[in-house]
Amino acid sequence: MRRIVLWFMTTLSAVVLLLGYRTSTSAALPASGTNTNTTNGTATVGASSAAGTVVTGTVASTRWGPVQVQLTVSGGKITSVQVVQQPDDNRRDEEINASAVPTLVQETLDAQSAEIDMVSGATITSEGYLQSLQSALDQAHLA
Repeated sequence: MRRIVLWFMTTLSAVVLLLGYRTSTSAALPASGTNTNTTNGTATVGASSAAGTVVTGTVASTRWGPVQVQLTVSGGKITSVQVVQQPDDNRRDEEINASAVPTLVQETLDAQSAEIDMVSGATITSEGYLQSLQSALDQAHLA
């Protein structure tokens, strides 16, 4: 009788763990556009200033929320990176992005391209960041 109860509890535990597992696949991502509306997934190129040209990438729709990157480009180099939108619906999103976003920004400044590594533990945000970054680089003709 003990073996049956032990087998049943083990099986039940395995089923609960399998049903509670979240996969890391991302949702379909929007195509890039060129108008000035940044809320519908389109890219914009801002005005030039003494600090450089500000370029905003497309909004990348991820399963945890939108991600959008804005670059300042001067002399053909990325001088500044800001994340305009990032997933922040809950405390866990904020916790993950508090460490992941600065890492992604620094890697972008170091690499001067979208050829950067994803951040472990922030795969979805990293994918969205890379998509929006590539869109901004395309707009700035740095791709």
